[in-house]
Amino acid sequence: MAEYYSDRSKYDVVIGLEVHVEMSTKTKIFCGCSTAFGAEPNTQTCPVCTGMPGVLPVLNEQVVQNAIAAGLATNCEITQNCKFDRKNYFYPDLPKAFQTSQLYLPICRNGWVEINGGNGKKKVRIHQIHMEEDAGKLSHHDNTGETFIDYNRCGVPLMEIVSEPDMTSATEACAYMEALAAIMSYLGVSDCKLEEGSMRGDINVSIKPKGSSVLGTRTETKNLNSFKAITRAIEWEIDRQIDLLENGEKVVQETRRWDDEKGIGYTMRSKENAHDYRYFPEPDLAPMHISDKWIAEVKAKIPELPQQKQARYLNEWQLSEYDAGMIVRSKALALFCEETVALCNEPKEVVNFLMGDGLRLLNENGLDAKDMPFAPKQLSDLVSLVVKGSINKTTAKAVFEKIFRENIDPIEYVKANNLEMVSDEEELVQMVADVIAANPKSVADYKGGKKAALGFLVGQIMRATKGRANAARVNELIREMLQD
Repeated sequence: MAEYYSDRSKYDVVIGLEVHVEMSTKTKIFCGCSTAFGAEPNTQTCPVCTGMPGVLPVLNEQVVQNAIAAGLATNCEITQNCKFDRKNYFYPDLPKAFQTSQLYLPICRNGWVEINGGNGKKKVRIHQIHMEEDAGKLSHHDNTGETFIDYNRCGVPLMEIVSEPDMTSATEACAYMEALAAIMSYLGVSDCKLEEGSMRGDINVSIKPKGSSVLGTRTETKNLNSFKAITRAIEWEIDRQIDLLENGEKVVQETRRWDDEKGIGYTMRSKENAHDYRYFPEPDLAPMHISDKWIAEVKAKIPELPQQKQARYLNEWQLSEYDAGMIVRSKALALFCEETVALCNEPKEVVNFLMGDGLRLLNENGLDAKDMPFAPKQLSDLVSLVVKGSINKTTAKAVFEKIFRENIDPIEYVKANNLEMVSDEEELVQMVADVIAANPKSVADYKGGKKAALGFLVGQIMRATKGRANAARVNELIREMLQD
């Protein structure tokens, strides 16, 4: 396995992404076959999506509407007179030997999304968004060398979102992908599940001498479907290209694959340009006119998007930018958070629970926020117990985990297990008096200037009450009694 250890200080990195987003429509782009994921191979096909001779495509209106929404949400211009083209190439996963796509008049152009890639906020420009059909899926048998083809995915509607080469690191590339995934999820145009292939990235990487305005030769690595793979593939390709140049060799323009298991990239084929695909207008589909009225109707239905939510959380809830940004990355998590805050009006406490133990437990159990195993009311009740001083933070963490794992009612659970904080003044005063009487050495140490002795005395009471005493009030009472 080749390994590269390059000095990047002499080079600038230039990265552009082509992101394929499968749309969440019930049927395919040009026929009525189902798009449901996970069906038995070749059970969701028909003569249209398998490219049989003489068939005619019929455009799915929802696909166009989704593309318009995606364009508006990413600050694009909508091409009101657009059309489809044929992209000609032969490959076994595309039985009709051409892909119906858009080249000359893509539906969206000249947009941008804002990212925070670790060095502050920046805009990544979007060159275009175009609609096209997906191809089938090839499965290669490692032992026999056989290749199996599943055409269920043929004709599933795609958007390809093509960025300008505005990114300079793997961190920025992942931030851009995450921003797109959040926007498309909020719009409802895709579930953006990378593990199911409904969002995939092709990365274009080149390097150039630091400060140079001349771009280097780029390579394209295809079909990366995890943020980890994108990061590793970019890092590896940067080092590979620098190693070539440092050894007096040239970077070849080519299409590459990434083997995430082995941690290496390899050549797939020489890189094609547009003329290699012999594009020409699709003769079986009429050009489209997208009216001002249709654009306005789509725009009116666009929900509050991640950046707008984040700005609102910063302003109304006084969250940190980091916490607000993390919450809005998941539409389901943001909605769960909002429903909980609406019940208890304690946004910071709610976010602390969700950002801490909430995300940890979801990850440990392989769950998404939409699969949260309890209701906002339960978290709201737990937060209220903390805010009112009925339980302390340590107890609250344990109760939260119980809520998550067993879907319990927090109020009933706290009462049934005698977990309420001991705040009764007379009871606390007696406890403090007893501890002071039982620990004369620690009292003497405290009065002699050893402040750590106070912690020991407080600890005795907390142990005796199994953490249920009001620690702040216990501290105050000990100080008051020892000053007398």
